[in-house]
Amino acid sequence: MGSADETKPFILSDPLLPSAPSSAVALAGEEDEQYPPIIYNHGHRPLRDLPFLILFILLILSTFALGIVASVRRNPNRAHASSFIYDPASSSCIPSSSTFFSSFNSLSLVSSSSSHFLRDLIWTLVITLLLALPIALALLSLLRHFAKQVVYSSIPFFIITPIFLNVYWFVGCQFGVTCRDSFPLAYRILVLIFVFFLIAIVVWIIFSNWHRIKLTVHILRIASAALVSNMLLLGVLPCLMLGLLVYFVPIVVFLVLVTFNGSIVPRAGDDGLYSCKWKQDRWVPAYFALAIITMLWSFATMLEAKVYVTSGTVAQWYFSMEGVKPRNSIRNSLRNAFGPSFGTVCFSGLVLGVVRFVRAIVDSARREDIAVGFIKLLLRCCANFLLTAFDFLNKFTINFAAITGENYCSAAKMTYELLRRNLLSAAFVETVSTRILVGLIFVISTLYAIAAFAILKAINDLGTETYYIAVLAWLLLMIVLGYFIHVLENVIDTIYICYAIDRDKAEVSKQDIHEVFVLLPLSRNHRSSLDTRTPFLA
Repeated sequence: MGSADETKPFILSDPLLPSAPSSAVALAGEEDEQYPPIIYNHGHRPLRDLPFLILFILLILSTFALGIVASVRRNPNRAHASSFIYDPASSSCIPSSSTFFSSFNSLSLVSSSSSHFLRDLIWTLVITLLLALPIALALLSLLRHFAKQVVYSSIPFFIITPIFLNVYWFVGCQFGVTCRDSFPLAYRILVLIFVFFLIAIVVWIIFSNWHRIKLTVHILRIASAALVSNMLLLGVLPCLMLGLLVYFVPIVVFLVLVTFNGSIVPRAGDDGLYSCKWKQDRWVPAYFALAIITMLWSFATMLEAKVYVTSGTVAQWYFSMEGVKPRNSIRNSLRNAFGPSFGTVCFSGLVLGVVRFVRAIVDSARREDIAVGFIKLLLRCCANFLLTAFDFLNKFTINFAAITGENYCSAAKMTYELLRRNLLSAAFVETVSTRILVGLIFVISTLYAIAAFAILKAINDLGTETYYIAVLAWLLLMIVLGYFIHVLENVIDTIYICYAIDRDKAEVSKQDIHEVFVLLPLSRNHRSSLDTRTPFLA
């Protein structure tokens, strides 16, 4: 790129960057005095948000240290507490002289049908897991080269698939003796009508957003091309989650062993007779709370680290010269995420975890309360407002921090100002693309589950257990493909922030991206003027 004096006159005359209103220009002039130009920080990054990094490390060290102490101090007699008897002579509990063979006598042989069920279930899940990656890569390739055909051909299946499943279960229940007897016809008809009502809502959503389908096609094509250019992300990000699972293993072991901390003590019953009961140490519940908080914060931090790595990698690709692939982009992003910016990632994970936890409490309280008073309703509205504000604040903050290396609070403020200066919305990128992607993986997973059910039915008919295997296969494929969709959503968010940075500097780093993202509405209340700008999408 040339200097600002050289590029600005040319860019402002380019239809890709329409001139902003005079108020926006004045606002941009004021903000330029406060904030330096925003660029990807390739240089040295200082440590950010160090207090949250120290707090996170102290939490982990405390969890592991106390877990080791609990492992050393565990009482092996806890498993046999029921076999202890009260000794009046010593006023304590002692083990009975009988041996512990009763537990072995309760074992029974596994039936043949259960053996076939477990075998078919394991093989189905293993095959599903092996096929999930090729399916995801095939979907990515199709979205890159044939996004329009994939989107428009899949939309009818968003309606046909639930209609087929709704009619199938209704007819199948009618012919099944067990289902017909346990589920009266009136209730079946009500469920059938309710599901058709939900399908009607889906149809309405599709047609009400039909004017944005064409824009969605191009956004998915751009995001797929960006992900293909950084294909190693699909291998690195699952490894991060695998590392998180390995990290969770000792904590889970400590949670099991800590329950063995205590003693067997005599307790007097209502009849005056003494019996031996297990008494847990008082500090055990506190350790449970500590370990669970550590796991939740670690999980949220890893989610934000994934977003950070994705954003840093895609941003390096976005700001690189056309035809030049950045070197070591993923390694640089990993080094920044778990190095100088790890405190920012921990801070973002803490915010994410607290918001999700509070939202779960609010939702749970709403489900449990039948009669809601005015004060409760007011408090609930305030809580929802604050949670929405935090979601608004956190949406693009970690993306911006991955690009610039700023601390969390500075990144949040600068992101808000960046989008406000350029009349862009932090609450809207293109939600239709997310809904279409979710619909795509639902259709693919459903078709896969139907095929798995038909194969299992032909090979080894297990009756109703075949349905359970098909449902679990559907769920596993949904989870894996949902993870892939989540990565693609992070790519879209990152490209949006990079586009905002380009727009702020009046530059065009990727022309094909500007041709699409310039069509996004400037606020939630504006629709994209596809009819007047479609020549750029031809």
